[in-house]
Order: sequence, then C-alpha cells, then structure tokens
Amino acid sequence: MPKNLLLEIGTEEIPAKFMPGALQQLKNLMEEKLTEARIAFAEVKTVGTPRRLTAIVRDVAERQADIQREHKGPSINIAFTPDGQPTKAALGFARSQGVDVSQLVRRDNYVYAIVNEEGKDSCLVLPTLLSDIITSLSFPKSMRWADIDMRFVRPIRWLVALYGEQVIDFSVAGIASGRITRGHRFLGSEAIELQRADDYIDALAANYVMVDQDQRRQVIRRQVTDLAAAHGGVAKIDEDLLEEVLYLVEYPTALCGKFAPEYLELPAAVIITPMQEHQRYFPVTTVDGKLMPLFITVRDGGSDYLDIVRQGNERVLKARLADARFFFEEDKKTKLADKVEKLKTVVFQEGLGTMYDKTLRLQQLAASIGRAAGVEEADLQIIDRSAYLAKADLVTSMVTEFTELQGVMGKEYARIDGEKPAVAEAIFEHYLPRFAGDALPQTSAGAILSIADKLDNIVATFSRGLMPTGSQDPFALRRQALGITNILIQSQLHLSLTAMVNKAMDLIQITAAEQRRQLIADISEFFRVRLKGLLNENQVRYDLIDAVLAKDIDDIYATWLKGLALAKVSAEEGFKPTVQALTRVNHLASKSTGQEIRPQLFSTASESELYAAYLKAKDSIAPAVEQHDYQAVFKALATLNQPIDKFFDSVMVMVEDEAIRNNRLALLHAIDTLAGYLADFNKIVVV
Repeated sequence: MPKNLLLEIGTEEIPAKFMPGALQQLKNLMEEKLTEARIAFAEVKTVGTPRRLTAIVRDVAERQADIQREHKGPSINIAFTPDGQPTKAALGFARSQGVDVSQLVRRDNYVYAIVNEEGKDSCLVLPTLLSDIITSLSFPKSMRWADIDMRFVRPIRWLVALYGEQVIDFSVAGIASGRITRGHRFLGSEAIELQRADDYIDALAANYVMVDQDQRRQVIRRQVTDLAAAHGGVAKIDEDLLEEVLYLVEYPTALCGKFAPEYLELPAAVIITPMQEHQRYFPVTTVDGKLMPLFITVRDGGSDYLDIVRQGNERVLKARLADARFFFEEDKKTKLADKVEKLKTVVFQEGLGTMYDKTLRLQQLAASIGRAAGVEEADLQIIDRSAYLAKADLVTSMVTEFTELQGVMGKEYARIDGEKPAVAEAIFEHYLPRFAGDALPQTSAGAILSIADKLDNIVATFSRGLMPTGSQDPFALRRQALGITNILIQSQLHLSLTAMVNKAMDLIQITAAEQRRQLIADISEFFRVRLKGLLNENQVRYDLIDAVLAKDIDDIYATWLKGLALAKVSAEEGFKPTVQALTRVNHLASKSTGQEIRPQLFSTASESELYAAYLKAKDSIAPAVEQHDYQAVFKALATLNQPIDKFFDSVMVMVEDEAIRNNRLALLHAIDTLAGYLADFNKIVVV
C-alpha cells in the first residue's frame, strides 16, 4: 500500500535569497531520482523555512516496478554453428546476462538476452536515493564546517526521513537520519518525535513553525495589509521584499512602528530605501500614495513583548533616517554640476579612465545617437546637459551610503538646483531598465541617454575581453543589451547598431582595424541572441526567428518588425508556396557570377514574364522597406510565385551556353537579393 515520504534537511539559517532555488531544486531532484528508481509516486511538494528544506512525497509505492531489459549480443552466425550448436561466444554472452543459452532470442540476424529484473522494496532503495539527493543539491555559495568533507549551504544539524511510520536509515555529513525534528529556535521544542510522515506539518505548527512557505506568504501579506489599514494607511508591499521576508521567519508576526513626521520632508525614496533595502520594512502610504510616518516589520515569533521589539526597530530606523537627512543636507550645499569634477577621482574601469572620462564620452555618444534618431535641437541640448550631470550623484554622500539611489538622487538634486524638469527626468531614466520587468524610459532624452550609457559600458567591457561567459556576467551586460533592445523597440527607433558601436569605439580610442571588426561582430552576435529571446517570448516560431536573424540585424527595431510580420503572414494561404518558390530560387542564385541582367538574352516567354514580375515587385518593395512595412514586402514577393514556378517548369537554367546560363542565374540572384530584404527563406520550415 502506498505511503507518504518525508525528507527534512535541518540546517543553520539559510540565506533567504537561496531558498526559492533550493526548494525548486529539491523538488526536481526528488521527482527525477524516484522516476529513475522506478518508484511510483503521486506528487512532490517542497516546503521550507530558514532552518529547513523539506520534501513531502504523496503515495510512494512500496516496491520498485519490475522491468524487462533487452541486451543485444553477437550476430547469429557468430553465436551458433551451421548445425545450430551454440558457440563459445553465445555461451559467454548468455552467462554474462545471467540466462541460459536456450533462452537467447534470435532477431534481425542477432541474438538477444531478455532479462526480467524484479523490483526491490522501496525501503531498500530509498536510503541511497535520499542521500544522493542531499549531496546533489547545489547553491550559489556553499561552506565547509568542522572536519566534515562536504560542502553545503549551511551546516546540517538534523535529518528526518520517514516512509509512513518507518525511518529510512542513512547518514550525510556525520548526521544520521531519524524521526526527530526541531521546532522554532526560541519558542518550540528542541526535539519533536514524529510517529509518521503525515504528522510533520501539524507537529511543527504546534511548535511555532509555519513550514509551508505559501501559507506564510498569505499570512504575512494579510497581517501587513490589515495592520496598515488599522492605522488608516495602505501597505506598500514590494514583492521582492515580501519574498525575502518570507524566508527570514518561521512564525511571522507583523508589527507597526513610527518615525518622526519631520523626516517626511526628505524625498520619499530617501526614506523608503533604508526601510526596504536595509531594514526589510514595509512603508505605509495614504490612499492617495503619500508616505506616512509609519512602517511595518515582521518578527520571527509570537506577539509577546511586541512593544520592546517595536521600540528597538524604531530606534534603528531613526538612526538610519538621521544619517540620511544629514547626507541629504550636506549634498545640497553644492550644486550637482559642481560635483562633476569629483568624478575624476572615481575609476570607471581599469584602462578606461575615470567616471569623468565616461561622462565626456556619454555626452558625445548621446549627441551622435540623438542626431541619428532625428532629435530636434532643443532636445539635443537636454540630452547634452543630462549626459553631463548623469553620473554626478555617484560622488554624493547619499549615493555613497545608499547605492540603490543612483539616478534617483541625481534627479532630486537636479530638480533642487533648478535644472529643467526634462534634464532631471533623463538623469533618472538613463539607468532604466535596472532589472527584469523594470520600467523603460518614457522621455526621448531618457531613452537616448540610456542607450548611450549602456552601449558605452558594453563596448568598453568587450574591448577589454571581458565578455559574459556561461553564467558569468559580472558587469550585467546581458541585462544592458536587453535594455537597449527593448528601448529601441518601445521608442520605435531605427538606429544603426554598427554606427553606434563605431562611434563608441572612436571615443575609447580603439584604432586597430582588426579589433574594431571583431568587436562589431561580437557585439552584433550579442544583440542577436537578445533579440532572439524577445521574439521567442512573443510567440514567434523558431524557424521564422532563425530566418530573420540570418540576415543583417543592424537595425534592431526593423529586425523585430520583420519577425512580427513573418509570424503574421505565416498563417496566410499563400505563405507556403511563396517560401517554396523563393527557396528554389536561392538554391541556384548562389551560382551567379554577379553580372547584370540582360533582357536581350532571354530566349523564352517565361524568362521575360519572370523579369517583368521581378521589376514590378522591386518597385513595390522599395517603398515598403523604406516605410518598414514588411507585410507589404512579403505580399510583393508572393506575386513572384507563379512566374517562378513557370520559369523552372519551362527553362533549364544550367545550359551549356555560358551567356544564357549566367543571365538566368543573374535573374535568380536579383530575386534572391530582393527576398533577402525580409529573411533567409531557406531557414523556414514548411510542411
């Protein structure tokens, strides 16, 4: 009869940011290992707190499934003599498989041994299986402890392994498995004996451990929301912060603290950042979004002595806010523009000068991109001023203390200094997007400046040979390239990637022709991968993506539009014959010698008709490409279907007459070139 399986790995407190990945990994490993071991189960659920990683598996079978294995042996001619007697080869093969030679099966001119393997009791398989799961877990950072020859995220202190009521005996890192778990570090029992796996959640709940993270999340959200409402406000719940707090506590209890209303004179970000990033507090706002002098925190424990805990948190936040106010007032004593000179003391990257040097590059690169984008003179002035001030807040006391506020404080100080609102906004927006799902710049100046800043980072870092490899991307270049791509698409900017990279290389004084060529190739490929991911996320078919990306992607936004256009026309009736016709053309077009088409050499009506259709399609495609209407480009190419088919049905292209052959190849090459404005149709799969 199936029983539930429990595996709990008890540890010292695990970093909160490691927990989601560890629980998912534990779930995946449990499913994989049980499946590989042929042990049937219904469902794997993983739960956890800072001190434990737990897998609960429902309805685990008592025995492995039986299995029949087929092993291929020597050929029949080698296994048996002409009169049917087994040879030494057959006898040896049968012996190695544990079967009698008479049981060998003859098929496909070979002999096979059919071996029936009876499943073992699950309790005999589970010790090794569970031990392997624990030692297979990996973490961003692991540690050793005592004299244990093992690495794990934190020292293992206890192990629980129960199959129904039975303990699964094994040991890891010197810790033997058993049925003893532990409650809350301060409120619960140090030793909780579980009679069976099904008792786990209730036994821990009775000892102040809410082990199911989904339940804890709901409780924390409800407590924080209700507590804010009880004080007449609305809790500002950041989902990333909630996820972190979730794995900092085993028994959550929310409490509300206060701070002096005078601190509300500071910019909201100056208050919220110490709360969220340093203290893990939830800010509280009024219904219309104004910050209130309140915060909500979540303690790991019950409701006893909440006043003492509240007072302690209030004292800590008061000190943080006092520091913030001091830094803010000190920063205001000099204008943001006066701080630019101090950037000469801040290194950008080794061998690439200071942040002041980067500022000067940023001004020139942003101006170049702005002009290429057709930005008006007034906006170019905004871009120039924003670029000059963009990095100045890096040397302010506020950003030195709270690095998360870069850009935010630049905007605030620019506003205080009386800079134009557009300049202040662009200073903030040039850091966008800062993370996956973050907002994109909404102003023209912000978009141009963001592209320039990120592109300078990419080109400068690539020039030093520090391209991302595998999972390593210390300069977050993938995120920045993706940010540029998204900005170009959202802002509908048709800009040349090559031209922008060339300008960036000029500014960091890369002069070697081979290095420049290689950098352009590497960076183009880097962006190609980002664009492929975005098109895939937008449900564009893989072969259509490959077809579009096989061509020049210099205009990233245009390439994006081509992908969307192909995805749309691929559902139309004429798509398949068009692709097939253009593919036939491509197969011969590569043999062209590059000569011009000479209509006087046409010897059949089908040649003249195809040439006329080509000229008409060319006249339609030119303005469509100019307007980036790639559906219209495809429709123009579709008009060539019948003329192409008729041409191939009535004409032999590779004739002996060299002049006629080359002329026909030139016509096909011209059509293939026309199709190349949209995609490489050879990459498209049609069935």
